[in-house]
Amino acid sequence: MQIQVGIIGTSSFISQASRVIQSFPTFLPVAREAASEREVAGAAEELGPEVEALVLSGALSSRAAKLNAALSVPTFYVPLNGAGLYKALFSAFRAGKLEGGISVDSLTKAMVMRTLKDLGLEGTPLYVYDGPAYASPEKMADYHRRLSEAGSCSMAFTGVEEVAERLGRLFVPCERIAHSDQDIIVSLERALLSTESRRSKESQIVVGMINVDDFGKLAMKRTSEHEVQKLKLDIHRMVLNYVELLDGYLTALGGDEYLFLTTRGIFERETGGYKTIPLAKDAYQSYGLSLSVGIGFGVSANDAGTNARSALRKAKEAGGNACFIIREDETLIGPLEMADPVQAILAPTDAALIKRAEEAGMTSAYLSKLLHHMARLGKYEYKVHELAELLNITVRSAHRLLLQWVDGGLVDIVGYEKMPKGRPRQIYRFAFLMGKSL
Repeated sequence: MQIQVGIIGTSSFISQASRVIQSFPTFLPVAREAASEREVAGAAEELGPEVEALVLSGALSSRAAKLNAALSVPTFYVPLNGAGLYKALFSAFRAGKLEGGISVDSLTKAMVMRTLKDLGLEGTPLYVYDGPAYASPEKMADYHRRLSEAGSCSMAFTGVEEVAERLGRLFVPCERIAHSDQDIIVSLERALLSTESRRSKESQIVVGMINVDDFGKLAMKRTSEHEVQKLKLDIHRMVLNYVELLDGYLTALGGDEYLFLTTRGIFERETGGYKTIPLAKDAYQSYGLSLSVGIGFGVSANDAGTNARSALRKAKEAGGNACFIIREDETLIGPLEMADPVQAILAPTDAALIKRAEEAGMTSAYLSKLLHHMARLGKYEYKVHELAELLNITVRSAHRLLLQWVDGGLVDIVGYEKMPKGRPRQIYRFAFLMGKSL
């Protein structure tokens, strides 16, 4: 089961957090938009019974929720730091708006001065709001307004969206200090570690299967059987070292396949939250080989092993150099980053979605190849000849499949490409793999 986490904040914060949280397959976000402190408290009280943790947009929102709502779940907020100020200062500098002094709120003077020094702007006249820690947006906006009207500052920098809106209505030049993606990631990681579901699954057994792609071809390139045996030993030693990092147990199933056992908590940490398999890069750089990896979670060892074998099959169907995870509820995560970088992080694909895709004529092999290609290139739109090449089928067969998938609600026609001769080519989007439900 996925862990539900409440996301509360302005529409821009929710949009950013919803994008970042896609890199946390364990989380199922439940968002509530809230612009004022009163709305924050109401949203927190509403979401409290539904979720295992709350993540709010800032310190003011967190204070409002804790003071005005009866909360029974861990609550976190995303703090501002110098990373957001770097971006805001650069934007203002590029627009030529740092000719005079600047006023800043939401950050300490030490943080601001350190950032200005790093950018070589330490000579810029600086005014940092040093009022109450939880000052109202009205007070902060008034602070910036007075400095601007006095001619002391040419630009205001604020970390509160409501303050930025007020300054805009007062025609005071300002830049918003926004959260960086890394700020949100850190808060989400803290929220994840605090949840009861996460703690209860820390010691759950994970089964992994590793297969060396095209080992037969690698062996044929060796000049003697002695060299083949040395290659096997080198691969075994490399896999053994990796499983040692997982505090796991390894057994060889044959010359090119291995099975390992570890716990879910350790595996999650070593893969960066189910994002990357470092072993794959080591294998490619050291021996020029690629791996297919299948990971299975389950309520029993048998279920975990069955899911691992199924996940390995999907990695092979995708063409190798891939890793998929199948969880106990049969949701599919992947592909994880292997030797090649992954451009797009795909939302977990649930079992009902996979079943409906198969009912519409999308085989497991086709789905695996699409997921693998989308993660590598971040590509969700295809023309029929591109799809035919990807799936290694004829253009005619691709046309037939696309008609089935459009009828099944898996694919949308989103545009046309004009051709010098003949009819325009249709462009198809695989919307069901973009985190959208069918």
